[in-house]
Amino acid sequence: MSSGESSGGRTPDGADGADGADGGSSIPDTEWEKFLQDSERDIRSSAPKEPSARARMVTERLRQLDAEAERRQGNGRLFGRGRKRGQAPVGGGAWQPDGWRAAPTGQSQGRNGRSARRRRQVWSVVGILVAVALAVFAVSPDWALSKLSGGAEGGSGGSGGVRSTPSVEAEGSASLAEPFRGSPAADYADGADGIVLPPAKAVGALSEGQVAAALRATKQFLVGTNLEPAVLLGERPEGAIGLIDPRQQQELLSRIDTSLRAPDEEHDPLQFVSRFDPDEVRLVGDVIKTRGEITFGEGEKESVEVRADYTFVYPLVRAESGATQVARTIVRRSLVVRVLDPDAYAVTPGRLALLENNVSLNNTDCLAHDGFLHPHFDGELSGDGSSVGPTTDPYDRSRPLSPTDSDACGTATRT
Repeated sequence: MSSGESSGGRTPDGADGADGADGGSSIPDTEWEKFLQDSERDIRSSAPKEPSARARMVTERLRQLDAEAERRQGNGRLFGRGRKRGQAPVGGGAWQPDGWRAAPTGQSQGRNGRSARRRRQVWSVVGILVAVALAVFAVSPDWALSKLSGGAEGGSGGSGGVRSTPSVEAEGSASLAEPFRGSPAADYADGADGIVLPPAKAVGALSEGQVAAALRATKQFLVGTNLEPAVLLGERPEGAIGLIDPRQQQELLSRIDTSLRAPDEEHDPLQFVSRFDPDEVRLVGDVIKTRGEITFGEGEKESVEVRADYTFVYPLVRAESGATQVARTIVRRSLVVRVLDPDAYAVTPGRLALLENNVSLNNTDCLAHDGFLHPHFDGELSGDGSSVGPTTDPYDRSRPLSPTDSDACGTATRT
């Protein structure tokens, strides 16, 4: 092969030898054009795009919502006004979905996750409470209404006192064999043994013996109006009435007599005496639980004043054959009696003047004015819608009874 033929051959990359000798490109035109097109496309695809008008509008709206949310949160409101159940709290990122305008950091993700869990827990608790409230209302609407009324706890004095219906769990595990089981009354004294007199001493012009007689008469009055079996079944409390001095309180004796003969709302013997309708209920056993105290001191006109405050708990069943369900009615009475020196005043020796007489009646029909206590048994409702007074713990003796207390029908938290 001649040297001229050798110089006119192909180079290893496939370009003509003459083109290489002329200093031209060694890449074919078609390949170069394709390279330029690909490069231009890549550059255009990576360049930032101008957002559309709608995108700008949405972005601005979301920024305004965030600003409003931050302003409300700055005012200290945990939930924005008009927030619907399940809606995220204001300022918590409700208008900035994750992964769009700004991906949340790991810290914010954790915080948002914890917030979501807390919200779910809160709504779970709220749901449970609502369910319980509905269940309680279904069982005892009177009790629920008394709670909603916002009545204050405490007994009542004055005419008639508080006539409370029991709560839904009032009776507990009481039985005929143990009628006070599940009640604070289980630890109370039995009957008259719970009325313990303090040691007597001379007061003013009255001797120690006269003071002792006044204390005994006060106890007899409490026993005769709250513990005497025949009186509890509706008989007239003759012994207790006989302790009131007719020379001092004839008007009071007349009022008591009227209330016993013809009881009504204005003349209620329950203000003075505890009694049950024997055709409706009977006492369980022969024990009535008692707790309280008696004190004394010098009063006006050189007298001795005796103060007594006692709670009596009565276990009852219906007056029907085979009845076993036990109900408890609680009566609290506070009274002040005065004994004057018979040598200085026209009084009957050994008799009392009743200065104050307050009462709180718990677990009895609110609207009955027939002179009897009418207990409710477990599961019973009065059905009259009148139990809208204060909620009362009948065993709470921390607050003294007062004649100014309301006589509205309330709800006993327990019996």
